[in-house]
Amino acid sequence: MKLFTGLEKIVKTDYPLAPRTWLKLGGPSTYYIEPTTIEELGEVVKRCRENEIPMYVLGSGANVLIDDGGVRGAVIHLAGEYFRKTTIIEGGLHANAGADMGKLVLRCVRDGLAGMECLTGIPGTIGGCVKMNAGGAFGDIGSVIQSVDVMGADGEVFTRHRPDLAFAYRSSNINAPFILSAVFTLSEDDPHRILKQVKQIWIYKKNTQPLAHRNAGCIFKNPRGLSAGALIDRSGLKGRRVGGAFVSDKHANFILVDQGAKASDVLKLINTIRETVYKNSQVYLEMEIEVW
Repeated sequence: MKLFTGLEKIVKTDYPLAPRTWLKLGGPSTYYIEPTTIEELGEVVKRCRENEIPMYVLGSGANVLIDDGGVRGAVIHLAGEYFRKTTIIEGGLHANAGADMGKLVLRCVRDGLAGMECLTGIPGTIGGCVKMNAGGAFGDIGSVIQSVDVMGADGEVFTRHRPDLAFAYRSSNINAPFILSAVFTLSEDDPHRILKQVKQIWIYKKNTQPLAHRNAGCIFKNPRGLSAGALIDRSGLKGRRVGGAFVSDKHANFILVDQGAKASDVLKLINTIRETVYKNSQVYLEMEIEVW
């Protein structure tokens, strides 16, 4: 492993990725790297760039499907203690990229900080949630972001401030490959009132989404003014199965998997859904999950 000489402690080869994703599917990555500091991350980026090795950033694995053949390149996971750190600051919160969103929402409840409730029940880490402007019917994360620290493909670290940031439905104008941290503008409020709202959102999601079964969250983005789940439901696809993958009866925009399922089953089912919905509604569904 000459390529990563001196970094052997944080680099693994031929690493199985399935256990690192919510769907528990897919093959191994050529390299799996867990930097513990920004400096280590910068060195990894430099070596990958110099050797033309593709880089992929993995958070909690909630919004990604790994191909059965695995990933040729370096999968980089910002999971060390430093990257999970969160700090209460004046006027809000500073959170590093690897911080768990669920735990962060609960911390805000405990500390009486309002503004993150809309992220209740959304899996993932800060980095991924910021990148895709995670959210739902109750709001999105972009509405409370003050600034974002990022690292470019050249290893340079810089800060994007609010006037320079743009957030839209499941997207942002952050193109840098690595989000390092974000600052959130939150307001002080009664912890009991915040907790009440968090519980209400959680109950709503529990009643409308298949949270108890293996899934990767919503598979498709909602087309403008439409519901992807409703389009799939109206196409008669609830319960449709390909191998070990099937469309949820509870929410049609969720694909669930059984033991023994393959990533190829999910991909074939995604194609079936797209083709059927387009045939019935002339709407082409855009994927929300990433496929590696």
